[in-house]
Amino acid sequence: MSLAARTLEAAGIPTVVMGCAKDIVEHAGVPRFLFSDFPLGNPCGKPKDKASQMATLELALRLLPAAIGPRTTIQNQIRWNADGKWKLDYSNVEQLSAEEIAKRREEFDRGKEIAKQRLAEDLKKKGAAE
Repeated sequence: MSLAARTLEAAGIPTVVMGCAKDIVEHAGVPRFLFSDFPLGNPCGKPKDKASQMATLELALRLLPAAIGPRTTIQNQIRWNADGKWKLDYSNVEQLSAEEIAKRREEFDRGKEIAKQRLAEDLKKKGAAE
């Protein structure tokens, strides 16, 4: 995304990158960056939390005209949780019991099966339409 933003900017199209990996995005040198201190993959707010998503989007849109210069970074004030402990155990399998790992694997596998079924249905519909 960072490289795409830089390419768009070079063509005269202003951009704001929303991300959770501050070190990586800033290293890439994007013109405007909204950093959310959330787990990776959640730059637009908390999942299923419309209020945090709308607030994050509004902040990103306000950054567009407000950036004082290249490589402007602002930090989202919304927190993933109050104590920040998610950073200690986010994706840390050593913190999980064998039962929890098995449960998460089952949920993941179930999600993959649903995705495969939907893809097959979409391909079937596409084939029928052609």
